[in-house]
Amino acid sequence: MPAAHSEPAEPAKHGESGAGWSLALELGPDRSVVAGSKAGLAAAIKRGADLRVYTEFVFEEHIVPGGNGDPSMDGLIREVIDFRETILVDDRHVGAVTTLRQPLEPPFGFNGPDPKLSFFMYTGDGEQAHASLVLGDHAGGVEPGERRVLPPPADMPKMSAEEYHDFGTTGPSRNFVYDMERYRYFVRDEWDEVLAHDERGGVVHGSFDELEAAQVAGREIRVGIADLARGLSAGSAGGGSDGAGGPLRHEVFSNVGSGFLHTGPRLYAALTHPLVRVAPAVPLRYASGNWDVAWVFLRTDGLARVRRLDPYTRRWDDRDERFACRWFAR
Repeated sequence: MPAAHSEPAEPAKHGESGAGWSLALELGPDRSVVAGSKAGLAAAIKRGADLRVYTEFVFEEHIVPGGNGDPSMDGLIREVIDFRETILVDDRHVGAVTTLRQPLEPPFGFNGPDPKLSFFMYTGDGEQAHASLVLGDHAGGVEPGERRVLPPPADMPKMSAEEYHDFGTTGPSRNFVYDMERYRYFVRDEWDEVLAHDERGGVVHGSFDELEAAQVAGREIRVGIADLARGLSAGSAGGGSDGAGGPLRHEVFSNVGSGFLHTGPRLYAALTHPLVRVAPAVPLRYASGNWDVAWVFLRTDGLARVRRLDPYTRRWDDRDERFACRWFAR
């Protein structure tokens, strides 16, 4: 007999905290709001909050459709994804990307023998997308640009149709919705905004002294980068506009890996964690040519250098930019 599914955990209450984490939003299987609000989630992300997303799904429906022949494996799986990159589009639409993940087949290990970076992207509306960056050998010969839509798999009734881009290249992607049993968006909303500056380094809020005090105290530093992906084409994903024909405003948030405060010129410079740049849209989606991978070296005078990896050629280039940034400390 198949193993009985475990009973779902009691829903967390809106605002309920555990070790600094609180529930900002919960969605049901149809992605309707059960607790919290999308506006509340967006407001927390704008304040620099960390994000984890809890979901529930069934092993024999999602991981191995029909089961793997071992009834003891069947049942509910409770997953938490720690999203190290968050995105806020037009001050209202939340996205988040896994930047350090490899393909997985829990609980067995990696999904397939080929190493890849696995960039899952979730939105605050419960939509999902996935892009890969092939790290190993690749036969090549397939040019990016192909789009195809596949119907839901017959053995996965909770999966939507899937929109595939660039299949067979080193940077394939797809957009889809898998109807989880529930979605919970937890935030750790403890960051203090200590400095905001424009593209020329002009102070908008806070002060350099506050950032310096945070650095000397050994506090964590986080940054929100305005319009980081402004140079990327929306492609077939669409992009929307800001009402004046320009791209949608967006802000990308990352922790800082290494930061250097120069006491002579009164300048702070820092390197982000690895980021996936995605052309701003509502909803956020992957498409051919609308995403890449980057490390960003930022300075508080607005200067920046983007070290960019093209997912289709796996070649690097450096680009000089200027960004308005908001700096947070915890």
